Amino acid sequence: MTMPPRILTRRHLRELIPYTPQHIQRLEKAGKFPRRIQLGPNRVGWVATEVDAWLAERIAQRDAQAKAA
Repeated sequence: MTMPPRILTRRHLRELIPYTPQHIQRLEKAGKFPRRIQLGPNRVGWVATEVDAWLAERIAQRDAQAKAA
């Protein structure tokens, strides 16, 4: 049995990513951040594994730049 994906609410996302909601939306539209999913008429969320992968990519970029310097 496969576990359903863990969904991050706006509050949980804000704890992980210290960006304003407007900046998150701009990044999503530019294809530079995982897209939200519509959970209900007034509720959205983000798939936690996608956000984790985005963070891991940023950390890898930082580490690559440190090695190049």
